Amino acid sequence: MTLETIEIESGPDPVASVIVLHGLGADGSDFVPLVDQLDLRHAGPVRFVFPNAPVRPVTINGGYRMRAWYDIAQAGSGLVEDEPGLRESQRAVEEVIERERGRGIAAARIVLAGFSQGCAMTLLTGLRHRERLAGLAGLSGYLPLAATTAAERSAANADVPVFLAHGREDPVVHHQRGAASRDALLALGYPIEWHDYPMEHSVCIEEIVDLNAWLGRVLA
Repeated sequence: MTLETIEIESGPDPVASVIVLHGLGADGSDFVPLVDQLDLRHAGPVRFVFPNAPVRPVTINGGYRMRAWYDIAQAGSGLVEDEPGLRESQRAVEEVIERERGRGIAAARIVLAGFSQGCAMTLLTGLRHRERLAGLAGLSGYLPLAATTAAERSAANADVPVFLAHGREDPVVHHQRGAASRDALLALGYPIEWHDYPMEHSVCIEEIVDLNAWLGRVLA
């Protein structure tokens, strides 16, 4: 599965890449406005890459076909993780990272970021990536396949910087689930920068400011 992407470069000959994964039902264009809200001039020219998730039926939405990194299904009072879908999209995101490597961007100058399902894919892929990345940024999401993380995580990214942000009133991915993911990663020794905000399942200006500061540090 090769993903279609939208790409924006802040200048010629980029020296860093920020790969941003959208949420359920959105597409790569969803976070394109983010480019104008970030100031990473001191990091040099940056290529922003916005992949489109594949279109697939989503069980929890009545089987309606939409862009989704993996299926979401409910069993009883809980959600069932779609491990095959997660793994398939993990491989596709890895291809995007490898393409950036092939274009001359060092792994240590690549940030993987995502919102909601895109956050889940960021953590799933980034923690397992075999080369050290600059950082992982997860917004309003959670750690998928949490029980396998310790066994599958990459030694190269054992101390990769992780930015996590969440809305305290999030009705989609509850704040408690985001905090539990934070705690699980802290227990594994990852350096976590955690922020929460008085918002629902969305992005706010304060969050962008905090993300910009964190990106500036990991890409310095």
